[in-house]
Amino acid sequence: MPRLSEVIAALENLWPAERAESWDAVGTVVGDPGQDVTRVLFAVDPVRETVDEAVKLGADLLVTHHPLYLRGTTTVAASHFKGRVVHTLIKNDIALHVAHTNADSADPGVSDALAGALDLRVVRPLVPDASDPEGRRGLGRVCELDHPLTLRAFAALAAERLPATAQGVRVAGDPEALIRTVAVSGGSGDSLFDAVRAAGADAFLTADLRHHPASEFLADRAHSPLALLDAAHWATEWPWCELAAAQLDEISDRHGWDLRVHVSKTVTDPWTAHAASNPTQTPGAPN
Repeated sequence: MPRLSEVIAALENLWPAERAESWDAVGTVVGDPGQDVTRVLFAVDPVRETVDEAVKLGADLLVTHHPLYLRGTTTVAASHFKGRVVHTLIKNDIALHVAHTNADSADPGVSDALAGALDLRVVRPLVPDASDPEGRRGLGRVCELDHPLTLRAFAALAAERLPATAQGVRVAGDPEALIRTVAVSGGSGDSLFDAVRAAGADAFLTADLRHHPASEFLADRAHSPLALLDAAHWATEWPWCELAAAQLDEISDRHGWDLRVHVSKTVTDPWTAHAASNPTQTPGAPN
């Protein structure tokens, strides 16, 4: 039975804190280094639903992708929802550890898991980490399909393979265009448009695409006719939880820890419903 400090050391070896972006907040948020760990739960978000799941499961450690306190705080009072998360964790002897942008750029990382969920073959990082001499770490991934698909078919594949959300997958581009090379980035990806264009991809699948960056990107399609696929943020990052759990399982087996490792299937995407436009209505603004 390992101590928390031993498990955290193994996780830090997978996702070193020094590889996180300077603005990020990663690492252990709550937990006694000397406590025993027998059960671990992986989730995207450190919110009430996943914390309650960890309590019900009897987990000793909750590992999330998103930070609890990204911008710092001056209070952990239970009058605030984040404070209630901290109180619940401490009362139930549950540690919380965060791997965010250090997991994004890892090898394998968040975008590798996203590519794997879509049966894409990873070719290289979209934005390579200059500190990696092997050129395997970095943000996003450039991938190839084993067989070309139309944009319509690839969007349907993404909607089928990614966890179901109210948003589904939004698409911009010619539905019949053939897709061979795909750039992917789990989470918010519209800051990577220049890298996507430079990669020569046929399509870019990511999340949180905003109107103006997407509009300006598509306006330049005369020079680079790319398609965009916009999935839910949570859905593009959830496959990493399964990858990370498998990595910890392998470490547990190697060390003889006999950890029980679980992945939360609780949907913590904030959007809960989708009202589609009337299919019989002519597209455009009403008269």
